[in-house]
Amino acid sequence: MYTINCSGRLIDLSIPRVMGIVNATPDSFYDGGKLKSDLDLLNQVSKMLTDGATFIDIGGYSSRPDGKDISIEEELNRVIPVVDLLVREFKNLNLSLDSFRASVIDHAIQHGVNMVNDISAGLLDQNVINTVARHQVPYIMMHMRGTPQTMKSMTDYSHLITDINLYFSERIATARAAGINDVIIDPGYGFAKTIDQNFHLLKNQKILNAHEVPVLSGISRKSMIYKTLESSASQALNGTSALHMICLQQGASILRVHDVKEANEVIQLYHMLETN
Repeated sequence: MYTINCSGRLIDLSIPRVMGIVNATPDSFYDGGKLKSDLDLLNQVSKMLTDGATFIDIGGYSSRPDGKDISIEEELNRVIPVVDLLVREFKNLNLSLDSFRASVIDHAIQHGVNMVNDISAGLLDQNVINTVARHQVPYIMMHMRGTPQTMKSMTDYSHLITDINLYFSERIATARAAGINDVIIDPGYGFAKTIDQNFHLLKNQKILNAHEVPVLSGISRKSMIYKTLESSASQALNGTSALHMICLQQGASILRVHDVKEANEVIQLYHMLETN
């Protein structure tokens, strides 16, 4: 199976891992604006690590559909103080930055980030790939069309799975050519995909394993769950756990989640299922 290198620490992905989401944004779809102080932030991250998160993913730009575009300066002002605080308080932290802007990524890595999570796979900023390669940190590349502001109108595919496979073939080749060693792919649930397309993708996610890189699944509390159940993001934990099991059965190596304890319980049950 796969390993990735975070600041010289080899992380074994033969047993799936959990990435905890920390939004330094006022408008994220589920938990935007909940973190009001440094203490709130430290308590949340501490709980996630205690509950078994291997990675913490910090985001300062809300990529929800129709999310507000912000300047590079504002994104930096949101994420760099968070990075500094977490690096200071938690030793040997595997800290990911959710950003698609090379200058933000470059600054954050210099402040201690050791993983990059890019919703655009380098297509929204042509300098991202070379920036990640220069720093030699693991790179998560997601499938998306357009931007968070336009993606809802870009759901017309010739063949969804084939198109996504071609996208990753090209983006992985670009990353490899630049010298990025650790590449992780994210199918991009909810990004330029209808609810039906999201479920079709989930049903066929295993096909992405042909790229021979780890797959990250990010479905936590997304609208594909709560709209199907006619509920809300705050009521979508049970549905999230149900679909996390499917993600694992389809070959996911990392679950990106809001609820770390519950995701790790799903992984424990999945592991028992697979080893007996």
